[in-house]
Amino acid sequence: MAARRTSDFPQRRPTSRDQDKEEIWKPMLDNISSGKRLPEKSLLVLGGTPETQREFLESVSTDPASNRRPPDRGRKPPVANQFALGYTYQDVLDTDHEDTLARLSLYLLANPSPAFTPLIKPYLNPRTLPHLLVVILLDWNHPWLWIRQLRDWIRVLRQLIFSLDDASKEALEENISALQDKGRNIGGSEASSGLENVKVPLGPGEWDEPLGMPLCVVCQNADKIETLERERGWKDQTFDFILQYVRTILLKHGGSLVYTMPSAPGSLQTLIHSTLGIKSLLRQKQLKHNTTDRDRVLVPPNWDSWAKIRIIGDNFDPEPISVKWSVDIELPPHMRPRAEGQPSANGETPASPVPEEPTATSIYEEEIRNPETDFPPSTLHARQSNGIEIPSKDAQEFLADQVKILEVLSREDEQEAKNKAAQKNGDYRPYSDDASGVVEEHIGPVQFNMGGIQVNADEMVKRLQDREASRTNEPETPMTPTPSTQDPGKMDNDKLMSFFSGLINKGSNSAANSPRGA
Repeated sequence: MAARRTSDFPQRRPTSRDQDKEEIWKPMLDNISSGKRLPEKSLLVLGGTPETQREFLESVSTDPASNRRPPDRGRKPPVANQFALGYTYQDVLDTDHEDTLARLSLYLLANPSPAFTPLIKPYLNPRTLPHLLVVILLDWNHPWLWIRQLRDWIRVLRQLIFSLDDASKEALEENISALQDKGRNIGGSEASSGLENVKVPLGPGEWDEPLGMPLCVVCQNADKIETLERERGWKDQTFDFILQYVRTILLKHGGSLVYTMPSAPGSLQTLIHSTLGIKSLLRQKQLKHNTTDRDRVLVPPNWDSWAKIRIIGDNFDPEPISVKWSVDIELPPHMRPRAEGQPSANGETPASPVPEEPTATSIYEEEIRNPETDFPPSTLHARQSNGIEIPSKDAQEFLADQVKILEVLSREDEQEAKNKAAQKNGDYRPYSDDASGVVEEHIGPVQFNMGGIQVNADEMVKRLQDREASRTNEPETPMTPTPSTQDPGKMDNDKLMSFFSGLINKGSNSAANSPRGA
């Protein structure tokens, strides 16, 4: 019985049953552990509008090989980017859309106001900084605003960096070293024996202003280039100048550049995945630079140089632009960190002087002018049908002229009131010296057309005076009696009546003597 009990003892722990349990739980535990080990990457998307940000998200998830987005599988993540700091996420899938390579978290901010920097600060820490990419969105609908937008966003990033703690700043320093050495091997790959550890030295203007975070500038709606050429008359030299200017700036920060359009995202996904270190196990996608196609530009990080920028056009010198850009991105007083005991910039700290020399931003905006300000819609209505432009008078000058006219009319009204008052008192002179002067000033010499003959009123008065003098028997007697012998008002009335009667007689005689039908 003891032997039977001993023989039955091993049957209570069968090996096959333990193997079955192990086969059930091991895959479940492996799946859970692999889900926890899923690489987490982050994108800080700056600029654009809620609409263009959504277009960027579509472009990031579009496969450049097939130009298709992966299936949503009924769980498309929402996009919250209407207010302040937005957020969404994407799962980066492999080529067969079966395996998840990484979880991509996207933080979206459209306004470069310094008030929003505290919202971004909690997401920048030693754990996330090595896996973070900063993306600045620019739009080909407004290329004249690009340098100003880049300047504002770089200032926001620098203010954010100054506000980080010491541990985060150390992580940024480590990032700078890793980013500068990435892709700068002479051999270009590990297969080159003995050359993989030899680094290419930095050239002039490269990494002068490192941020500690990889930077990528995405110029959206590159299809608008044809519209600018057709409607605005822009030439190839203009587009080359824009490309050279942006590349010179990004070279100082070690950034990359890519042009995209909604119908053709190009190599945007490959550039982002390569910068973040997301690699597919099935197919390795290689980045290939492109600076010849003006609507499909791609400048990878650590590839560009001043020599390559000058190749596009010999008339562009990147050196002065690079020097001036370091001055442009200096933080203004209201964005600078304040040390303990230092007074705040509330009027006590003097404002920084306005630079007399042109800045990098002003040089760009002087060359790439805003057509909406150069030709405002109001000036289009001030042109005649023959194309002649009519200058408009300043509002203050127009009102000053109207005041002078009103003063003259006021004096005329006062004179008319005085004449009416004098007429009631019997002392009215209709053709006094003052009144005649006012009339002549406004209407000039009076002429009459009587019987087809042009008659000047001054000439008629002279003739009338000569005729009156010839009728007088005593030549030495003055024509006009002295005021002591006759009433001046009566004499003026008599002369007026004789004047008009002479005009009437002269007109009737000339009409009667003229031949019929003349």
